[in-house]
Amino acid sequence: MNGASREALAAARERLDALTDSTSVDAAALADELAAVTALLDREVSLRRVLTDPAQAGEAKAELARRLLGSQVSGTAVDLVAGLVRSRWSQSRDLVDALEELANIADLTAAQKAGALDSVEDELFRFGRIVASDTQLRAALTNRSATASAKRELLSSLLGGRANEATVRLVTRLVTAPRGRSLESGLESLSKLAAERRDRMVAVVTSAVPLSDQQKQRLGDALAKLYGRRMHLNLDVDPAVVGGIRVQVGDEVINGSLADRLEDAGRRLAG
Repeated sequence: MNGASREALAAARERLDALTDSTSVDAAALADELAAVTALLDREVSLRRVLTDPAQAGEAKAELARRLLGSQVSGTAVDLVAGLVRSRWSQSRDLVDALEELANIADLTAAQKAGALDSVEDELFRFGRIVASDTQLRAALTNRSATASAKRELLSSLLGGRANEATVRLVTRLVTAPRGRSLESGLESLSKLAAERRDRMVAVVTSAVPLSDQQKQRLGDALAKLYGRRMHLNLDVDPAVVGGIRVQVGDEVINGSLADRLEDAGRRLAG
């Protein structure tokens, strides 16, 4: 998102955080409602354009949203949508992207309140690794001719009873309504949002053998100092990484042995 859309989304995220700080707001239920509105506006292009028309007064657009949604979703969801349509958007589709992001953040907030955010982060990462290693599973989940109900059933058989409810909801929405994204990029976006709930960056660490707790602690501390933010480590084991580790933070990839990288990190910090 650029310009006006980025500012509108930032304001909406602040409103969502303020709302979900209240114990009276069911963040998971709110996520479902925002996802339903996302699906509606993704489908109804003409309505989306009306709600983002810069020539129309913001309050008039908010009132239209209230009339359309007031009997369909909670007052909390209506208020959030009304605030969104009052804002200016660089492109009409940015409104739908923003709603989808708010739905995902609400589900992650529900997990955080339940003390399960770490589990959700790890489950999203593990699911991505499973999909990457199983071409048949990926094909089934991304098959455009398969119905949404068939994909839900498949995901239920894979994740039901094995993953946190928030993980199941997030992955199910991504698979059944990808909105033009690849499964891999969607899972990566969800992982980043999960990390942001704790103001952390995500480092994907691939090692030839499992790291010890001490090694994980040292690596996490070194990366946090290098990047200036807390770091969540997604750990994977690949015997092909002979003699060391591979660390990816965003688009940056660090290759080398653990000892060498930590020693280098110390030198860089020392100036």
